[in-house]
Amino acid sequence: MIIVKDDTNVVNLKGELEDELEFSHEIFGEKFYSTKIKINRLSNSNDVLPMTISERLLQEIDFEKDKIVSVVGQLRSYNKNIDNKNKLVLTVFVREIKAITDLDAKDPNSIFLDGYICKAPVYRKTPLGREITDLLVAINRPYNKSDYIPSIVWGRNAKFAKNLNVGDRVQMWGRVQSRVYDKKLEAGSSVKKVAYEVSVSKIKKMELEEEE
Repeated sequence: MIIVKDDTNVVNLKGELEDELEFSHEIFGEKFYSTKIKINRLSNSNDVLPMTISERLLQEIDFEKDKIVSVVGQLRSYNKNIDNKNKLVLTVFVREIKAITDLDAKDPNSIFLDGYICKAPVYRKTPLGREITDLLVAINRPYNKSDYIPSIVWGRNAKFAKNLNVGDRVQMWGRVQSRVYDKKLEAGSSVKKVAYEVSVSKIKKMELEEEE
């Protein structure tokens, strides 16, 4: 994975464009569009991730013909009001995109994050006894903005992560995943929802001398 020096949020993806372009929003005269990318897992399943792309980058690719792409960007978050509730929404903000010929890639989905624990870790076990720690990590970016990234740490790393404190600086490596789950409704029925999060394969707490 390519990591630019001092970059605290780097996503590398290789996959297949899943949706047509849809207008998202406009900032200072620059238009942004949304789409999705499907990335294969080793387990023969896949992750389908939302992406936000500037109109400036649309010249780099023909969305009618080029369906297999390589993407470099950042995982960003924003709050969206849904049913009078604020919901944290994640999207891959595209910085570079180019067409590729095939998906024979060793590591088609990778992310590096350097940020701060902003919520007390939640440690739990699955019904099969697998250990998991849920983290919420704040990644700072320019102009006093931050992205809040839900992350899941597994197994032996989960035991380490559960002892982290709010304010601790961590570096994490992993992949961005989509997860379908059933949300229970008040009437007793349920509806399928999709959650996006970082599945962490490696985590490191930064000591004070390393931060300096």
